[in-house]
Amino acid sequence: MEIELNGSAHQLKEGQSLSELVDVLGLSSQAIAVAVNRAIVARPLWTTYVLSQNDKVDVVRAIGGG
Repeated sequence: MEIELNGSAHQLKEGQSLSELVDVLGLSSQAIAVAVNRAIVARPLWTTYVLSQNDKVDVVRAIGGG
């Protein structure tokens, strides 16, 4: 199955959760926010949020500064 990840095509296995995607990307320990189809998905929902064909996923890393 294919989704759009940060503007580029990305292949996933069918039924993959948002949490699994974040793990595969190596970002599970990072301070990130994730939106699916332009709607923010709260971190507690990532394990149960199943991605679908053609979903548009945006992953944004929090960057501190001063």
